Amino acid sequence: MKAVLVHPAQNTVGESLIWDDLRQSLIWVDIVSKAIHMLNLATGDHQFWEAPDFVTSIGLRTDGGAIVGLTKRVCLWDFGGPFETIADIEFEEPRNRLNEGVVGPDGAFWVGTMQNNINPDGSPIDITASTGKLYRVGADGSVTQISDDLFGITNTFVWPDANSLVTADTLTNRIYRYDRSEASGLLGKRKILLEGFDRGLPDGSALDTDGQIWNCRVAGGACVIRVDQTGKITDKRHLPCSWPTSCAFGGEDLDTLFITSARFTMEAAHLKHHPQEGGLFALKLDVRGVAPNRFG
Repeated sequence: MKAVLVHPAQNTVGESLIWDDLRQSLIWVDIVSKAIHMLNLATGDHQFWEAPDFVTSIGLRTDGGAIVGLTKRVCLWDFGGPFETIADIEFEEPRNRLNEGVVGPDGAFWVGTMQNNINPDGSPIDITASTGKLYRVGADGSVTQISDDLFGITNTFVWPDANSLVTADTLTNRIYRYDRSEASGLLGKRKILLEGFDRGLPDGSALDTDGQIWNCRVAGGACVIRVDQTGKITDKRHLPCSWPTSCAFGGEDLDTLFITSARFTMEAAHLKHHPQEGGLFALKLDVRGVAPNRFG
């Protein structure tokens, strides 16, 4: 089946999509617009909340609330409530900000940083160096740097099993796989899983029950690809948006892949003829996804 538009969100940078089975809703952020969105699939009810800062990622908590990444802070947030900081990350690096953030199978919030590419007014800044790092934020607010590797733009956190991590660097057009030490929790040597695919660049990903990874191809890729554990591309689906950013399996049977998108830096003439850019899309599949983890 072809992907269809399910909500014309017109997000500047829609990101960090998750499925909340308790609310039967999709939840995501618009980084540049400093907003958190929620769409109930059954009723079509759409809600959004303003954040006090650029909001870069969101995850679910075991108590029903959310955990949110802002520019430099990781916060606990109850829908509509205040943002309670539990961790500060890289305050000593004023040119960096948080980017991708996903709750792992260990109940911690895994986040990556990058050189900031957004001015205070929301206009773009060129990235000049790979300064991003990977961190793990525990339920007690403890912060651990889990690798010495540097990234241009940290993206994708999926765990094919408890002791491995798949992540990506958008700038280098590479998807990586790490082994993780069960004893220390730290990551081992970075291994390239996929590089050089010529449609767009890797952004957010979702895992299916076959252990394969669905990866959004941002920056003109207009597709999602399915990658197995050897790095082989086993499926590719075209999307009616140029910059797909993040994806998550949702719905009662977790058999629909939902996708956010962006319209950041796009010309007005393009948006006039492609108003669906920045929307939320759905792609019905013959595989099922893995339910999201919850923090804590």
